[in-house]
Amino acid sequence: MRSVGVEEELLLVDARRGEPLALSGAVLAAADWSVGQRTEGGGPQGHTFEKELQQEQLEFATRPVTEMGELLEEITRWRMEAARHAASAGALVAALGTSPLPVRPSLSTGKRYEWVGEQFGLTAQEQLTCGCHVHVSVESDEEGVAVLDRIRPWLPVLTAMSANSPFWQGEDSGYGSYRSRVWNRLPSAGPTDVFGSADRYHEQVRAMLDTGVLCDEGMMYFDARLSAAYPTVEVRVADVCLEASTPVLLAALVRGLVETAARGWRDGQPPARVGTGLLRLAAWRAGRSGLDGPLIDPQTMRETSPERAVEALYAHVREALADHGDDDRVREGIARLREHGNGARVQRGLLRTEGTLGAVATRCAEITAGSA
Repeated sequence: MRSVGVEEELLLVDARRGEPLALSGAVLAAADWSVGQRTEGGGPQGHTFEKELQQEQLEFATRPVTEMGELLEEITRWRMEAARHAASAGALVAALGTSPLPVRPSLSTGKRYEWVGEQFGLTAQEQLTCGCHVHVSVESDEEGVAVLDRIRPWLPVLTAMSANSPFWQGEDSGYGSYRSRVWNRLPSAGPTDVFGSADRYHEQVRAMLDTGVLCDEGMMYFDARLSAAYPTVEVRVADVCLEASTPVLLAALVRGLVETAARGWRDGQPPARVGTGLLRLAAWRAGRSGLDGPLIDPQTMRETSPERAVEALYAHVREALADHGDDDRVREGIARLREHGNGARVQRGLLRTEGTLGAVATRCAEITAGSA
């Protein structure tokens, strides 16, 4: 069975006002200190937290697992640990794709981040967005690229399902996932053409690096890519999700997409020849609508309802879901999204009931930590 891992980026916010705080260094120091204390007492060693582009962010990654129940336990555990370490630094952690409140982000220190800030200017300075990346194991680069070529039309549906960034600089953006629009300002971000082979994939990566626009392979910000560090396909289109169960739903669907695509490749089925221009429109539509407006059908590339788009995705991967034992979990997760909505809908509902964007941020922090 293919293993799955998830990376989540979290926002650090003030416990009373909900505004972002540039405290990642202090939170990481608290995590390091906690590890030292546990190690002296014979407890488990290490933590998974890392800094991100902005000092208002904190990132963690789960272990690769094969059971979705284990993945949920991992995500829940690290969210709670992040909340504990943030509290020691006087902050909360919130699984928000963007800050509801106005913010002037603070670039993290280090040569790579300095290079990004100098190269991309205001685009980098404004880039305070939190995503969720799903890794699924593949047997080879050749299989991985075959997967990348075949999952392209389905990725916007994942953006819509995960949409959790309706607010930007204190205003309602009108989008479900405004994070996806801000992220796509970066020159290497977005959908890709069909590569056709691992050799052509790596040739494209080398050609892009040779331009000097990007500093390393980690800046290949494709919607889905071969991981530079692990034998995985990495799908990068999702907002960080408010509820811990939602990234597990996404991970099950992504693994289903990877397995379905790999089987199709082995059976000699060609990838759909959908143009990258159409995929950009589908991605924009998903970011704009979330689950509250029309989407683009991944098979026909025509407008459809979000319910039908999600159902088409489920039907496409259902056989793989059943083989992995994920079918019931995915059906329940989709039903929960239909009933309660994604993070964007929840945030807008909280604004109506709580009255301020600061309260939205702090209530979302409670949900993130599992205390709401």
